[in-house]
Amino acid sequence: MKLDSLNSESFVNGASTTTGLSSAKAEEAKQAGAFRIVWSNRKARFGIIVLAIFVFIAIFGPWLAPYSISDTHFPTSMGPSAAHWLGTTQTGQDVLTQLLCGARVSMFVGFLSGAIVIAIALTIGFVAGYFGGWVDDVLSMLMNVMLVLPGLPLMILIASYIPSHGIWEIILVMSLTGWAFGGRTLRAQMLTLSRRDYVIAARFAGESPLRIIFREILPNSLSYIIANFFGAVTGAILAEAGLEFLGLGNPSITSWGTMIYWAQNGDALLEGQWAWVLAPGLCIALVASSLTFINFGIDAVANPRLQED
Repeated sequence: MKLDSLNSESFVNGASTTTGLSSAKAEEAKQAGAFRIVWSNRKARFGIIVLAIFVFIAIFGPWLAPYSISDTHFPTSMGPSAAHWLGTTQTGQDVLTQLLCGARVSMFVGFLSGAIVIAIALTIGFVAGYFGGWVDDVLSMLMNVMLVLPGLPLMILIASYIPSHGIWEIILVMSLTGWAFGGRTLRAQMLTLSRRDYVIAARFAGESPLRIIFREILPNSLSYIIANFFGAVTGAILAEAGLEFLGLGNPSITSWGTMIYWAQNGDALLEGQWAWVLAPGLCIALVASSLTFINFGIDAVANPRLQED
């Protein structure tokens, strides 16, 4: 009898261990399959490559730059040449060096602001959609108010009243004003998923709301969360450039936005220095486009009908 009991217990433990390993392998296979779907999408693959190039430039830009960012001894207001591929500024700085070094600030502000925005949107949207009732009413009213207010004028108003205009102040402004649309989208997703059978079963089993949200609902919402995150990053990069262009940032910091600001102040187009204006604007457009292209692949993960053969 004792031997049979030990054998049964060993069998149960072995089965549970095997089940745990199978679940872990299944999760790894699911993640690998999702990445293959994204990578197999031609638009998403192009977006990943372009974004990886800009991330590489943001990390190693100061070492890739042909000159030091502080060098001002070059001839002023020069057009593109062999020595200065994108010309020089009115203060004698190399534009290509500014472009490479400014990528770090613009990408940092964009991705950090996007992360904060999606964290706020995720918290408010999921709490409103999961708990419902008066919690949903209050948070939905807050989201509706933020959606009604125009984004850019609100950012300008807040930024103009902040005593100091630095990177962190810009991140704060964009984080306070950019979460409402993502919150509304994620609330709708939560309302849909919270009525699924596996969520209802977890509630009847006595699981805590946090465990249900993080273990049952969140993994099934990753594609929507990532899509909203990329949208928030795109909006943050564009907003940073807009605030810097309007003089509401810190002009002493080199970013793509401050490059456009100083190019406008230096009458770059009138002086024929088209590269000084075009280069940072093109970089902003390429980063925003790459994130949009990656979203095509993420949509294919969420909707199998969009997958390419």
